[in-house]
Amino acid sequence: MTAGQDGLPMPRRLLAISAVSFGQALCIMDGSVANIVLPTIASDLRVDNSAVVLVVTIYQLVLVMGLLPLSALGDKIGHNRLYRLGLLLFSIATGLCFFAHNLPFLLAIRALQALGAAAVLSVSMAIVKAIYPAHQLGRGLALNTIVGASAAALAPTLGGFMLSVAPWPFVFVIGAPLGIISLLLDKALPPSEPKGGTYDLWGALLCAAMFGLTIAGIEYANQGGALHMAAVIVAAGLLLGYFFVRRERARTRPLMPIDLLAQPRLALPTAGAALIYTGFTILIVMLPFQLQQAHGFSPMEVGTLMASMPIASFFVGPVAGILSDRIRPDRLALFGSLISVMGVTALARIPADASQFDILWRLVLLGVGVSFFTAPNTRMFIGAVPRDRTAAASGLIATTRLMGQTLGATAATTLLAFGFHDAMVSHMTVVVLLLLAGATCRAPASASKIQDSMAALTR
Repeated sequence: MTAGQDGLPMPRRLLAISAVSFGQALCIMDGSVANIVLPTIASDLRVDNSAVVLVVTIYQLVLVMGLLPLSALGDKIGHNRLYRLGLLLFSIATGLCFFAHNLPFLLAIRALQALGAAAVLSVSMAIVKAIYPAHQLGRGLALNTIVGASAAALAPTLGGFMLSVAPWPFVFVIGAPLGIISLLLDKALPPSEPKGGTYDLWGALLCAAMFGLTIAGIEYANQGGALHMAAVIVAAGLLLGYFFVRRERARTRPLMPIDLLAQPRLALPTAGAALIYTGFTILIVMLPFQLQQAHGFSPMEVGTLMASMPIASFFVGPVAGILSDRIRPDRLALFGSLISVMGVTALARIPADASQFDILWRLVLLGVGVSFFTAPNTRMFIGAVPRDRTAAASGLIATTRLMGQTLGATAATTLLAFGFHDAMVSHMTVVVLLLLAGATCRAPASASKIQDSMAALTR
């Protein structure tokens, strides 16, 4: 069997998916673990709490700025080469954390980490598609996603343990074994031939500036900045985005895959992913306030309860991935969105004297629903993308998820700012987003009708 047509033979396939999954998990883990160490960093470096939040913000900002430009670079130099370079850059930057004795230097290190993570994540889905045969793509994507989700879930616990026994720089290296394993196994990755050609540097700068200004404006508002200044920054990003999109439409292989998004069979799963990540993030941000303030659970109890969602996803995700290879993925994703709606609706109706079990089964139901949506949703998108565009698709998926998380955090902040601490308001907002995500689960025939309608409107 040849990679790129029928996937890799066993057992090389298992070694290859382990390599890319562990590398992806490392980047996700170090992105998630920073939150728990912020108070310690603020105390050690003698900076304000408001300033130390930049340790998290700069990582997210550089990550979203770099995904699409680096996915295009991956096409030029080869997916495997970019993956290795990204993992190496990330590892070097992580080691430099031990020399961070002031906040500006630490922020520079976090920016380098994010750049390395963007290189890894921008091509990871493209590598996964080359690893697995087409009829088993769903299980490969599900396994890769579950490893990443598990890393994000375990990061705070491992970070807290490391912080209790070692100085804070060690927290950033808890994922180092994953990086070492990934580098040792990278020979098993499928071959990836560079496509060459010129790199659209001007387009890459425009793309990075578009996402950078937009996200920076949103984050500035989230941190309590002046709303008029935040609006100006966001407007500047959107204006650059307008010119960027117009420029990309004239290109045969655009840096932002606008040509792919013009196809409903690809645009609909992308919109669905953005909607469900936005809704899920709103819930994750709002739920701890509601469980602690309205129901009296302690922070430790809330953390333990919320861990049930990634745990449920860990067990259900592979099943959903396998089923998406055998059942029409649009129907499976619709089923997942409906299960998620049931879980959120149940959370909105928690009794005042709720026990831990009352919360637990609702969160497990939600975790099951989200897994049954995300696995086939990703399968629909990656499965429909031409092989020579998988790097662009991989970057687009990662960007969509990050934008959904950013918009979700912004929406949750807005709800809290306007005093909507009540579960009914926030949860019903999430329900609407989940129903809209379910509406994107259209069969190919329906997508073709939508495409014809869109073409008629643009004539």
